[in-house]
Amino acid sequence: MPLQKNQILTLRIERLSSDGSGVAHSADGEAVFVPGTAPGDEARVRIVKDCGRYAFGILDELLTPSPDRIPVDCPVAGPCGGCSLRHLAYTAELRAKQESVLDAFRRIGGLEVPVLDILPSPEVDRYRNKVQFPVGVDKNGVPCIGFYAGRTHRIVPCPDCKLQPGVLNEIGNALCAFFAQQGIRPYDEQSGKGLVRHIFLRRGAHSGQIMVCLVCTRAKLPHAEQLCTALREQFPAISTILLNVNAKNTNVILGSENHILYGPGYIEDTLCGVPVRLGPLSFYQVNTLAAERLYGVAAQYAQLTPDDALLDLYCGMGTIGLSMADQCRELIGVEIVPEAIESAKANAARMGEAVAAKSCFFCADAGQAATQLAAEGLHPDIVMLDPPRKGCDEATLSAVVRMAPRRVVYVSCNPATAARDAAWLEQKGYHAEKVQPVDLFPRTKHCECVIALSKGEIDSKKVRVEFSLEGIDTSGLQKSATYPEIKARVLEQTGLKVSSLYISQVKQKCGLEVRENHHKAKSENTKQPQCPKEKEDAIVEALKHFQMI
Repeated sequence: MPLQKNQILTLRIERLSSDGSGVAHSADGEAVFVPGTAPGDEARVRIVKDCGRYAFGILDELLTPSPDRIPVDCPVAGPCGGCSLRHLAYTAELRAKQESVLDAFRRIGGLEVPVLDILPSPEVDRYRNKVQFPVGVDKNGVPCIGFYAGRTHRIVPCPDCKLQPGVLNEIGNALCAFFAQQGIRPYDEQSGKGLVRHIFLRRGAHSGQIMVCLVCTRAKLPHAEQLCTALREQFPAISTILLNVNAKNTNVILGSENHILYGPGYIEDTLCGVPVRLGPLSFYQVNTLAAERLYGVAAQYAQLTPDDALLDLYCGMGTIGLSMADQCRELIGVEIVPEAIESAKANAARMGEAVAAKSCFFCADAGQAATQLAAEGLHPDIVMLDPPRKGCDEATLSAVVRMAPRRVVYVSCNPATAARDAAWLEQKGYHAEKVQPVDLFPRTKHCECVIALSKGEIDSKKVRVEFSLEGIDTSGLQKSATYPEIKARVLEQTGLKVSSLYISQVKQKCGLEVRENHHKAKSENTKQPQCPKEKEDAIVEALKHFQMI
């Protein structure tokens, strides 16, 4: 029997859905989604919409709270909706996100891949390095900061958001006080009148530098000089202040026009040791410490060697690839946003000549670029994928398969599309080895994950192959040693440290195969250092020791 609007049911919440709502079932087995509930809650639920096979409800009365339920420490958590899991103990939140990732790979991907224990965020509150406050007026008509209530453009005043560093909340409130004092009016969407639309703030997690950007409907801000002086006196960590112009009737926060009111127009920070410059338009992970944990997993899954070429698709500012640049021979990054590519090139340059020389970034659609690179014969050893929430398109995945990398590392902010794409790659000969969930967004429904995929892996439970070298001519087979083994031998015998580059040069001289790819640096490149005679002799001795020559 269909459920009726305003019908009240007594239900037990079983689990959380991927959007953070509690999931229960009616007596007839119909799924009911209830926001603001926790697994284990016994509650009276009011039905607000029935869709046939499932329904939506709201919490009418909590009868028996779940053991995982905790007091909500934000007075506007409900109407704001940004912290959809603030009522849940963090251990329970992590458990729910772990189950969500596991469910996505089993149900959507059809994969029985190991999903490892989720890595928690180092900070549960105050972790965001970026704030985008809409500016409105409170019930008294006074300028205020806050957030839009769910599915509306009604601002819920929020003077102290628990997800933002306290200093950023203080700056937002100080700006509103200045607007009130100077008679500067917030923008009103219905009338189209007013000046200030948003307050956009960034803070470097490691540097502590703060950027203030006021999004306004026109390029002139009254009392701008006075405002800059007052802000800098009250908040010395402010490094730059900008005015961004957005005069369009749009939901997009930032316009394309920026005016610097104070400072260089950007702040600086580091991510996994990569120096970055951040402006208003820069894409950057909002939880720096957790992102470093995420990228560490990606680097581990890549299993790079010094001879490897790394292709980083959807590279953004280049941070993932550049954090691994010292582990590979060559880095190629692709991103569709021009500002991001310029930032990636600048970040590489700030890391030194060696990194800049081995790095190449260009602006293009990931799918189109991958298709072109595959057509040109590029065969990277490792491909890094970090697509938006919609995942990769088939053109991108097809090009990756055509390039035939040894490993694919997939970083995702949406387990559902990641599971879908991993299943597609499985059908094309790649084996999903493991999935590592990482919590970058505590108190919210979102969860990141990293998937390790390798080419040509065979399930030993399905196929067993036995073979013998008896009767096979092995005289032409070359013995080999790894680069680390050669380095260790040289160091042990001579006390000299040799690079992978020097080993490659000597191997080439000796007629040994060196891994090639389309973008391999040419030996005639005069910028490339040449192996000294002393080190060459030591490497030759090691090659002889390992019976490679």
